[in-house]
Amino acid sequence: MTRTDEKVRYLPESKVEVLTPLSAASGVENVLRILEGRWKLVILFHLFGGKVLRFSDLERAIPAISQKMLIQQLRQMEGDGIVRRIVHHQVPPKVEYCLTDWGQALCPALDALLKWAALREPVEG
Repeated sequence: MTRTDEKVRYLPESKVEVLTPLSAASGVENVLRILEGRWKLVILFHLFGGKVLRFSDLERAIPAISQKMLIQQLRQMEGDGIVRRIVHHQVPPKVEYCLTDWGQALCPALDALLKWAALREPVEG
């Protein structure tokens, strides 16, 4: 019989990365590249909370976006690992979109940005 403490393997402690102004700026640049685009954040907000929406549902939810732009933005987010595309092989074709776990993890960060923006005092001009 094997003892429990011999079965359990502890993960090595992760290295704490020390950020420099240059590495932080590079990290921010990478994040902004993933989220750049007029419609990506709007699409994300419609998919937060574990929602699974069909392509046509997203079109109706965001009436100002063109079909071409919606397809483009969804494909980019799928390529970046934020959105999962689910294809149901049937007639008529059915395609659904949802957030990956990594995409869903963006929710608290974007919520914090909204709270930060709400703190802004009105600019007198």
